[in-house]
Amino acid sequence: MKNTIYLISLLCFFTTGNARQRTYCNPINIDYGFTPIPNFSEAGRHRATADPVITLFKGDYYLFSTNQWGYWWSSDMSDWHFVPRKFLKPYHKVYDELCAPTVFVSGDTLLVIGSTYEKNFPIWMSTHPRTDDWTEAVDSFRAGAWDPAFFLDDDNRLYLYHGSSNTYPLYGQEVDRHTLQPTGARQDLIRLHDDQHGWERFGEYNDNNFMSPFMEGAWMNKHNGRYYLQYGAPGTEFSGYADGVYVSDHPLGPFSYQAHNPFSYKPGGFARGAGHGATFQDKNKRWWHVSTIVVNVKNNFERRIGIWPAGFDKDGILYCNTAFGDYPHYLPGEPESGQFTGWMLLNYQHPVSVSSTYGAFAANNAVDENIKTYWCATTANPGEWIQTDLGQTATVHAIQINYADQDADILGKRTDIYHQYRLWHSTDGKKWQLLCDKSRNKTDVPHDYIALTQPVKTRYIKLENIHMANGKFAISGLRIFGKGNGPVPAAVNNFMVLRQQSDKRNAWLKWYPSNDAYAYNIYYGIAPDKLYSSIMVYNASEYYLKALDKTTTYYFSIEALGENGIGKRSPVIKIE
Repeated sequence: MKNTIYLISLLCFFTTGNARQRTYCNPINIDYGFTPIPNFSEAGRHRATADPVITLFKGDYYLFSTNQWGYWWSSDMSDWHFVPRKFLKPYHKVYDELCAPTVFVSGDTLLVIGSTYEKNFPIWMSTHPRTDDWTEAVDSFRAGAWDPAFFLDDDNRLYLYHGSSNTYPLYGQEVDRHTLQPTGARQDLIRLHDDQHGWERFGEYNDNNFMSPFMEGAWMNKHNGRYYLQYGAPGTEFSGYADGVYVSDHPLGPFSYQAHNPFSYKPGGFARGAGHGATFQDKNKRWWHVSTIVVNVKNNFERRIGIWPAGFDKDGILYCNTAFGDYPHYLPGEPESGQFTGWMLLNYQHPVSVSSTYGAFAANNAVDENIKTYWCATTANPGEWIQTDLGQTATVHAIQINYADQDADILGKRTDIYHQYRLWHSTDGKKWQLLCDKSRNKTDVPHDYIALTQPVKTRYIKLENIHMANGKFAISGLRIFGKGNGPVPAAVNNFMVLRQQSDKRNAWLKWYPSNDAYAYNIYYGIAPDKLYSSIMVYNASEYYLKALDKTTTYYFSIEALGENGIGKRSPVIKIE
């Protein structure tokens, strides 16, 4: 760097110990593997995983997802440790090594299996999964289930749910607890009804009729004696990828569609999509939902993972809170576990300077709140940099660095790659101080998140490349979180919702834009006190919503978001 440098540390001012409450930010920062499938990477080698499941076992959280050649464990849902492991046998000649896996805990044993229509895939088991210590529980699982989910009831009866199709339903059947083989007849449980449920329609905005929607990703939870059968729809490549739920008094039904659906839904913001996931409890019995985030640039199956707070309300409604779902939230175990920190985005569409630009991958792509677009430097050399101007001095609490894949050359999982960088800050763009030094880092951090132990008042943030894990130095989001210095945005004026009478799955939302807002949160739900669904919309004054259920009455409200905070919500509107 040519400007004057004032060194203040050789380390990041990140959260450690009990200095302050610990936070995280979606997409979660794990060392995602690259797709192992050659014809899936013809448009460019890229990281990809999806279909996650998290379970708590012996005091640790275990995360499994598609085609990672291993899995992760964590004691706190913050620091994830990768365990390399291939669950295929030598005679399994498939790329899907562990596709859409499922796990369940039986006593002191963790069991796992991936998707297969073959009859010779094993169920694996381990009593010490922190290391690669697995044996076969069953040599060949005869069910041949795709997108499987096991559920062990509190009476020790075991059930299997599965299915992934735009033609067939989700199935369920009992599994013998001792032989771990299916018993009894397979039963049809639930199907999609996209003629009634707008959110189940295929397409980026539930508006593409050329293909039937997909039902997949079964998951089961039991709460207060009732069974919640969850499923993903309408397609994993879409921003509206979501999870719905049916409820029953019995593990194999009959099931009734929950009035609030989809319960896990995130079609707006930087990281979009919240489908095909799993609902689980943390060590303090609080509920969370882990699910798939859509990228869909180099391939339809280019995806990431997000974790959202969830729960059941007093009426037994399963919900998931994705409002501010890609902003910093408090981790499990903290006093405000699962809550939004209140740190706003400080650099949306603000001026950006860069060391170089490769092709059409422009600098502003790094601050446009779109994970699909990215800036790329001409090289991966040390010294390439990107600088963002906050526009004024603000209080910075956290930074998220989202790397993109450009000219990568990896197929599958590599455990020897890493990122190295330095973060600088300045109040005037001339005199720079070191904010975070990761020039000796040896870990792969594709969505690195740094929460500062002490917030910093500054205006400029500069990211200096030292070493790229693979490919050129490319950033899809350099996201700065904190608080500005002025008043919060004013309440939104003239918010209206017009429901299409000829097709009540559709509605047009319109409002007056606010000069002091960069985005808006739209909330809606089945009652004034159940506005569980949310959509974050940037730089807009209207939104076309095609995710409604035909016969449901809805309630809507909206709030304005700015760098200084959140405006007052508008009065709730009832739409029949």
